[in-house]
Amino acid sequence: MSSNRVHFSIAKHAQWAPGLNSDQAWQEWLQHASVIQESDGESPAVKAMPAMLRRRARLLGRMALEVAYACVDDVNEVPTIFCSRHGEVIHSIELIKEQIAEGSVSPIGFSSAVHNATAGLFSIARKDRSNHIAIAAGSSTIEHAIIEACGLLEDGAKAVLLVNYEQALPEFFHEFEECIEQAYAWAWLIVPVTKDSFSLHWNNAQASSNENNDIAIDLPPPGLEILRFYLSEQLILERIVGNQRWLWSRNNVTV
Repeated sequence: MSSNRVHFSIAKHAQWAPGLNSDQAWQEWLQHASVIQESDGESPAVKAMPAMLRRRARLLGRMALEVAYACVDDVNEVPTIFCSRHGEVIHSIELIKEQIAEGSVSPIGFSSAVHNATAGLFSIARKDRSNHIAIAAGSSTIEHAIIEACGLLEDGAKAVLLVNYEQALPEFFHEFEECIEQAYAWAWLIVPVTKDSFSLHWNNAQASSNENNDIAIDLPPPGLEILRFYLSEQLILERIVGNQRWLWSRNNVTV
């Protein structure tokens, strides 16, 4: 692990999104790049979690839990990183409205809206006392989560579970969006470098030549852009976020 580059491999992966619950469906999504639409009543089953705890998770949390369990069904004592730029923002707005209307919010409602709520449910259900972390770092949330995961590997962890999950934002936030936010979740079981490996390199980027600083709202969210890089077996993905350049590559491909 160098000062501006990390290397890792992915032992297992899983992804779930509304309408995309099979490998074929994901392959079609890769081909057509359609916007993922939420549908009423469609939610992952999360059968691996006890019902009492599962009932505490809303759609966003259930998506994250579904893919998390899929990656660690035969792995015990694994540190986890749950990363989401926006987290339970829909639930948080509901709680704010409840506070305004009634003067208080339920403790259970509040506890399910905090950023590490899903990570906590996962560790409780699995009786896993390993380190679990919740990360939000804007458009670079996943890159920072990868750096954290590689740091845990460097400290001796045999594997690290990374879960990224997002949901479409409420209409209230649409004018502030930098991309088309969509509902999805994916998980990677990250391990030290094996034959098939990935690297993430970062350095300063040149200032944008766009004088008007326009936002390309038609862009997919970072999580889906990175998932596409992984599933499509692209060799390189470059992402510019502010004045930071992130370069993803596989199998030691360099530019």
